[in-house]
Amino acid sequence: MDYDALLLSRLQFAFTIAFHILFPAFTIGLAAFLAVLEGLWLWTKRDAFKVLYLFWVKIFALSFGMGVVSGVVLSYQFGTNWSEFIRLTGGVIGPLLAFEVLTAFFLEASFLGVMLFGWKKVGPRLHFLATVLVAVGTTISAFWILSANSWMQTPQGFQIMADGRFEATDYWQVIFNPSFPSRLVHMLLAAFLTTGLVVGAASAYRILKENQAGAVSGWNESRISLVMAVGLIAVLAPLQLLAGHWSGEVAHKHQPSKLAAIEGYWESEANPPLHLFGIPDREAQKNHFQISIPGVGAAVQGIERTEVVKGLKAFPREDQPPPFIPFFGFRIMVGLGLLMILLGALGAVLIWRKRLFDSRWFLRFCVAMGPSGFIAVLAGWMVTEVGRQPWVVYGVLRTRDAVSPVTAGEVATSLIAYMIVYSIVFTAGAIFILRLMAEGPVAAAAEPGPRENRPPGWALSKAPEDTTPEEGR
Repeated sequence: MDYDALLLSRLQFAFTIAFHILFPAFTIGLAAFLAVLEGLWLWTKRDAFKVLYLFWVKIFALSFGMGVVSGVVLSYQFGTNWSEFIRLTGGVIGPLLAFEVLTAFFLEASFLGVMLFGWKKVGPRLHFLATVLVAVGTTISAFWILSANSWMQTPQGFQIMADGRFEATDYWQVIFNPSFPSRLVHMLLAAFLTTGLVVGAASAYRILKENQAGAVSGWNESRISLVMAVGLIAVLAPLQLLAGHWSGEVAHKHQPSKLAAIEGYWESEANPPLHLFGIPDREAQKNHFQISIPGVGAAVQGIERTEVVKGLKAFPREDQPPPFIPFFGFRIMVGLGLLMILLGALGAVLIWRKRLFDSRWFLRFCVAMGPSGFIAVLAGWMVTEVGRQPWVVYGVLRTRDAVSPVTAGEVATSLIAYMIVYSIVFTAGAIFILRLMAEGPVAAAAEPGPRENRPPGWALSKAPEDTTPEEGR
């Protein structure tokens, strides 16, 4: 196996998973948001919540579909590009992936049809139950996928057989490995924040347009969803900072080489400096243009000042992760996290002062922050996966030993094909979703046409019988 085929296989998997991870990060939070909207509609009888639900459920359906399609491609690559990984670790990883299908995917598939097309077919409470179960299914899916990936980060509960294959000895330890709890919390919070930022951006955009037209006042749908989004961000963004610190503590204990790459540490020392900026150079084993704050590294990492933190030089060169991507990816993620905290804090103050909808600068800030959740998720994923290198199972199985016996030409051909297809399909899907968001919930709910010619759940009819929670009985 030549290095070029290994590198291309890694690039192909990175390219496809970078597309895929955006959709679960959005749909996990959006499914929960839909459950909240429908629950509020049943509780308060306010039509605005129903209008919001019918608007966002279409965006959820599109995003969910693209997530499923891109996820199938990842499974396919396990067999084509990473067959040795599956052959060696299938005894541990295989059941975790199977549990995800048997629990989460079946649950989502069973009730997704009711959620999308059963609005006028079943009673409101049964429809609400279907929405809740779909939201639960997306969370269960995250549980199993993160458990499998976390085991690759901090493996335990297994033994290596004489033929090199991995065999689970304690599935409780496999599932609840050391990095799993913190990473599950971190990912779920990231998903909810990503959804909140998208909902906030779409709502703020509509409010800016409405304010410009001067035709809307009071509490319409966009204003309600903006308050909900800002409230969620104000609460969860600080919690995400704590969850990220928790993940850092786990990395310090179980993945010291990854932590050294993230922080840009080359020398092992107690209470190291905090490197704000630098350009890590793996060949020179140092940072260029370094800007640091001395004597605060222990406080930032939450460890004793006398504890020695390992630098990358403490590891053989072949065991050192490439530090450039983890170093800058981490700073991008933290920088965006701090902006999210600022957004939530400013929004909370404006809500308290009753100036949220009149502050054009804040509404524009919300629109600008719309994609920040996706960028932070991608940056965090790159920190996690590149920081684990050169191991596919940390400290146990090297990435070069997990790749399939394929040629560089074969991988390059499939990579180019993926890039062309993804560019067409997912760009078209993203543009369509953005157009739906730009239309806003009122425009979508007021779609003209006779009721009998509309798909179930498409629009909110003006007839009184269609605006009460008793519909469908």
